[in-house]
Amino acid sequence: MSLVRLANICAHLQNVSTARLKQTCIPQTRAYLEVCLALQRHGFISSITRGTVTAPDNIYTPTTKQNISGRRLWLGMKYRDNEKVLSKMTLISKPSKRIMVTVRDLKDLIEGKKAGDITPLNVGEVLLVQTSLGVMDALEAVEKGVGGLALCRVN
Repeated sequence: MSLVRLANICAHLQNVSTARLKQTCIPQTRAYLEVCLALQRHGFISSITRGTVTAPDNIYTPTTKQNISGRRLWLGMKYRDNEKVLSKMTLISKPSKRIMVTVRDLKDLIEGKKAGDITPLNVGEVLLVQTSLGVMDALEAVEKGVGGLALCRVN
């Protein structure tokens, strides 16, 4: 996964949430889909739909070599009591410095302790980690006993 592009996605979702937009689209890739599914599982976004650059699909359209460049993931943003649910999404690993975390590091972060250069997680905050099993949050990674690349933190 390109950390430069993930940084752009983090900034884009943060800006869309601040602007109080109902929907937004991002490029359709397997890695972005995994990140978005993790965000949806934790209640930061309401829906994920495949579509084109102009609008979400009403009926299923397979991705082919001819249309792959125009395919997008449409995300339904979530707001509660007119307040944004996704308030901050920041990259942890940078393109110049990838930060790998072990299961012990993840346990420390969940328990409120600092692990290396990463500050502990606050209440309601989620740390997304890219593991050999896919993108998951820190708690899932600890339960499955896998570490990986610390991607971003969301609150």
